[in-house]
Amino acid sequence: MIAALTIAERQRAIAISAVLALCGFAMTIAGSDTLFAVHGAIVLLFSLGCIGLVMSQYFAPEPSDERLTRYYDDPTRVGIVLSLGWAVVGMFFGVWVAALLAWPDLTFDAAWASFGRLRPVHTSGVIFGFGGNALIATSFHVLQRTTRARLPDQFSPWFVLIGYNLFCVLAASGYLMGVTQSKEYAEPEWYADIWLVVVWVVYFLIYIRTLQRRKEPHIYVANWYYMAFILVVAVLHIVNNLAVPISFGEAKSYSLFSGVQDAMTQWWYGHNAVAFFLTSGFLGMMYYYLPKRAGRPIFSYRLSIISFWGITFMYMWAGSHHLHYTALPQWVQTLGMTFSVVLLVPSWASAGNALATLNGAWGKVRDDATLRFMMVAAVFYGLSTFEGSFMAIRAVNSLSHYTDWTVGHVHAGALGWVAMITFGSLYALVPWMWKVERMYSPKLIEVHFWLALAGTVIYVFAMWNSGIIQGLMWRTYNDSGTLAYSFIDSLVAMHPYYIARTVGGLLFLLGAIVASYNVWMTIRMSRSQPEAEAGDADLPALQGAALQAGE
Repeated sequence: MIAALTIAERQRAIAISAVLALCGFAMTIAGSDTLFAVHGAIVLLFSLGCIGLVMSQYFAPEPSDERLTRYYDDPTRVGIVLSLGWAVVGMFFGVWVAALLAWPDLTFDAAWASFGRLRPVHTSGVIFGFGGNALIATSFHVLQRTTRARLPDQFSPWFVLIGYNLFCVLAASGYLMGVTQSKEYAEPEWYADIWLVVVWVVYFLIYIRTLQRRKEPHIYVANWYYMAFILVVAVLHIVNNLAVPISFGEAKSYSLFSGVQDAMTQWWYGHNAVAFFLTSGFLGMMYYYLPKRAGRPIFSYRLSIISFWGITFMYMWAGSHHLHYTALPQWVQTLGMTFSVVLLVPSWASAGNALATLNGAWGKVRDDATLRFMMVAAVFYGLSTFEGSFMAIRAVNSLSHYTDWTVGHVHAGALGWVAMITFGSLYALVPWMWKVERMYSPKLIEVHFWLALAGTVIYVFAMWNSGIIQGLMWRTYNDSGTLAYSFIDSLVAMHPYYIARTVGGLLFLLGAIVASYNVWMTIRMSRSQPEAEAGDADLPALQGAALQAGE
């Protein structure tokens, strides 16, 4: 890792780590006895660890120019490992918070173990830890192969990957201590948000610099989706997190927005975080790894471009459907509902394009669990986008909102679409990165597939039933015009479904553990046998070769 850096890059790493260490030290001093000081200490120790790591190999020989003839895949390898680590951690907390709804005493009377603190650890751990690391790792791989160009340097990718994980650690540790903005998917406080902006700008520049140096004139569609993910998430993050700290020695800050404006800004961010973090980025993943694994070109490349522009334009207007029946002006609610319904067209275009790509390769889907992960992901993407458009209709929303139906919908997308396409892509990518012919155990991939599918189905169906029953109980009146059921009555009715939800989440967690073990054994296997052909690790000698779909 360090030996692959040039002397100048090692010096840059030490200098940036030193500046970050000074920031951490200043936070520790300024925060005195507050939780702000705890995060300052984490930043300080993290930075000193980075300096020590670089210094341990600082005098290693500088890498030869031969490295420039090969793609730079070390950050992708580490990103895969980090992604799976966060998957296990995030899903473990997910099972815990699901169990808390069925058995509330599982907090063990500890403040840090309350539902309100554990739940954002789960959501951030899965979305940003698992999903974010997977997106960074796969985007570096896809970017190089589809541009036929090496990443612009060795240091920037490491800065993005390590800096991003520092943000994830600050976020998760803050939640357990009670440091939060209380904004859905945007809980980290102001100093963590500023750090993420720095990391994200470098990430964007890596993409721009690599595209400028590309040897392939065409920009493959997967890069369009990855670029939309990077650029739009930056805009969303900056605007939604505009806040004023109460002092530079305190973690607490106050949003620049208030009232209904704050709600609208939050759900403009929240829905588009789903659109561009959990949809656009993973569509980029799908448009590369699914055709590659299937050995088939994309069914319609033109349709993938139409779908891209439809999703990019229409998603931006749909966030207000989260605020039906609130103080938000009626016309804004109607605008969000309308665009949410129209959004079904580009969403189904991508889902249908993926499934049509598998024409002629259904035998592979039957025999190859990795490809089956991707196929099921495309199916769930189609189902969850239909459900989302349906639930945005005001009449349906009156039944579904604030119920477990929304939870079921979110997890149909998160488990069925995002996690499935991620695991499928990682199973395809790991043998390429560690230069082995196949994963350590194809049978364990089968086991993981069925655990993940069973867990998703149990979870989603439990929440669908729970949510609809909740909505119906809350709007049932007796002959005298009063509510027929109390809120406690609805909670009692939900108890069996909460147990089922916990079982479904546990099955999905077991699948993630199986995947982590399989990847770890594949890495160990790669060390004990001769390397397979380098394949796409080498930069192509011919710059004018035609690029096939999915290459």
